[in-house]
Formats: sequence, C-alpha cells, structure tokens
Amino acid sequence: MAGHGPKTHFKNPAVRWLDSRLPIVSMMNDQAIVFPTPKNLNYMWTFGAILTFMLVTMIVTGITLAMHYAANTAIAFDQVEKIMRDVNFGWLLRYIHAVGASMFFFAVYMHIARGLYYGSYKAPREVLWMLGVIILILMMATAFMGYVLPWGQMSGWGATVITNLFSAIPLVGPSITEWLWGGFAVDNATLNRFFALHYLLPFVIAGVVILHIWALHVAGNNNPTGVSVKSSKDTVPFSPYLTIKDGFAIVIFMILYAWFVFYVPNYLGHPDNYIQFNPLVTPAHIVPEWYLLPFYAMLRAIPDKLGGVIVMFASLLILLVIPWLDTSRVRSARYRPMFKIAFWIWVVTCIALGYLGAMPAEGIYVILARIFTLYYFGFFLILMPVLGIIETPKPLPNSIADDVLAKSKKKHADVHTGSGAGTPEGAAAAPKKD
Repeated sequence: MAGHGPKTHFKNPAVRWLDSRLPIVSMMNDQAIVFPTPKNLNYMWTFGAILTFMLVTMIVTGITLAMHYAANTAIAFDQVEKIMRDVNFGWLLRYIHAVGASMFFFAVYMHIARGLYYGSYKAPREVLWMLGVIILILMMATAFMGYVLPWGQMSGWGATVITNLFSAIPLVGPSITEWLWGGFAVDNATLNRFFALHYLLPFVIAGVVILHIWALHVAGNNNPTGVSVKSSKDTVPFSPYLTIKDGFAIVIFMILYAWFVFYVPNYLGHPDNYIQFNPLVTPAHIVPEWYLLPFYAMLRAIPDKLGGVIVMFASLLILLVIPWLDTSRVRSARYRPMFKIAFWIWVVTCIALGYLGAMPAEGIYVILARIFTLYYFGFFLILMPVLGIIETPKPLPNSIADDVLAKSKKKHADVHTGSGAGTPEGAAAAPKKD
C-alpha cells in the first residue's frame, strides 16, 4: 500500500528494511521516543510506568510459581510450603509475588488519586479513564482469586464469604454462587476455578493496559495545570526526559518494594493464612487483604445483604461515570479551592474505610462506616456536580510554558530573597557597583 511507509528515516539498513515492511520501529520511535509530553509533569505521573513494571513483575513471578503449584485442596497448602522451602529461591519468588500485589494496588490507588485531583477523566480522556477503572476491577478480581490459592484460613473463609454475596442477587444469585463453587460449598472445584481465572486474568489486564496506553497516546497526557497543549513550547520528547524521570521513580519504588520483601514480607498479610483452611473452624474476624478493606467496610455498613452487595459494586461502578458527574470546566484541583478541600476529605474517607474494614462489624465501627460511605458517594453524586457550578476557580495560566516559566522565576526570586539580596537589609549590605 503506497503512502504507508515509515515516517522516520533510519540509518541502519537492516532497521530500514524491516521498518519498510513492518513499521514497528517507526511506531516505537513515535510513541516512546519523540512522543510530545507536557513539560510540567510531576512525579505523580511516574506511577503509570511503575504500574507497567509491576504488571510485568507479577506475570513473570506468577507463571514461575504456577509451575510448582497444585490446585488441589488436599495438597495446595503443603505445595505453598514446598515452594517456600524446597524450590530454589521459591521463598523469594513467592514474597515478590505476594508483596507485589500490595505494591501494585498502592501504585494504582496513587495513580487514580492523581487522576481525580488533576481532572484526568475530563474530555477528551473519558475512554482512557474508563479503561483504567476496568483495569482496577480486573485487578481486584485477580487479587481476590490469588488470595484463595494458599488455602489458609483466610483464603478459604474469604472465598466462602465473598462468593456467598452473589447468592443475594435475585433469581440468578444462587446459580452464580454454585457455578463459582463448582458444587454446593467451597471445595476442590472452587480452588481449580480460582486458579484458572487467577492465571488467565493478568493477560486480560495486559490487553486492557495496551488499550489504555493507546487511548493515552490518542488524547495525550493531562498535566498539573489541566491546560491543553497549545504549541511545541509546551512539550518535550518522551525520551530522554520522561524515561529518565520514570526510571528514577521506579528505582525508588523498588527500594521500598525490596524493603518489604526482605525485611517484613508478611507485614501486610494475615497470620491466620499460615493455618490450613478448616471449614469447621471459623476465624474470629474474616478480613480480606488491606487493598480491599474500604469496599469490605461499605459492604458491612449496610444491614441488608443485597443492599451491601449493591453498595460495594456501586462504589466501583460509580468511578466509570465520573467524567459526566463533574460539571466544572476547570480540570485541575490546583485552581479549584473548594473541590480541593472536598477531595482531601474524600482521601481521608477512603483511609478511614480501610481501617474500619479491618475492625469488627459492631458498635461505633459500623456507625462510622455508614457515615464515611455516605461521604464517599456524596463526593461523586452531590459535591462534584454542585461545586462545578458554585465555586469560582482561580485564574488559569495561558499555557503550560507560561506556568513553567512563572514557577522558574518564582524559584529564582525565592533563592535570591533567601540569600538576603531581595530584602532591604540585603540590598543595603550588598556591595555597590560602579
């Protein structure tokens, strides 16, 4: 097809030959080297690269662990111990994978918080945002199924509690529950199903991530000001500027990751999961992993079983429609004083729900969980639409370049002021020049 050759001329004849027949090198050059990126991106934008690194890490370690695991209730618990004790570096692989789940969710929650704060869900990035929410839901499903595989007390009872929730759905609920179980109780068939789905879903996530990145490169990056790119002065090439920045952030993230793996690998887990699952002995408190606790708190805050299920799933699905709930024409919370306050209260709400999800479902804990659940939904359904109408935003910069220059000038002025040259005393003390 004439006219569809490579856009970039490469000096290497082998690369030029390949690119003329399969323009993959041109695509990589356009999308990962010279791709124009806003020059004012801060380190909150590095979590996208960190998440890509974590996805690859989880898939590689997961495939390796699957080679030594047996999805059979009679030996699953012992197989995990065998991996830890008998497989070469099995303990390291398992801890990298187990701790990696927590680090993965920490990074994705930071990524989502950044998107909410800077308005990255607004047009033309609605599809980009929705794909991100789908990735989050798939991650939660994958993590829940992976938590069942060690077949400890929390694994088995967690599977029992969560799968039982589907039975609350009218008409089809019991059938869905029996299908998930593969029978009439959590047993060997359940473990087999969860293992198969846990192995499959990361590749589905990888496919949606490709669509997510594709959508990003169509719409372009948002930035801390929320102002659209207006000229080449507003951008820099992705490489080397952003690749160096992302690489540095990944190294710092890996240091934190390694600290957990080598020093406190079980800190984020539950000690009861080192006891083999016994369907006749119920743990005192059945709790999921920390990254699912806010949603678990919302589930338990509602006295009705079906109502709790609806609220829990609604807390995720509501994220899909955020682009249409926010009525403000200004993207970034940096210029929205009222929204900024509401956002930080929402962050505190999510942390509080996480804490309450780990507490017994009784007394003051349930009351507080209901209050915070109301604010969680009120933030999206009431505050977002109303604040976009009533608040007066601060003046926006004319362009990204203007914002960068203004910050640079302010920084230099602060340096001079701090040294005394910008003060009357400093001016008097400074030597006069002819």
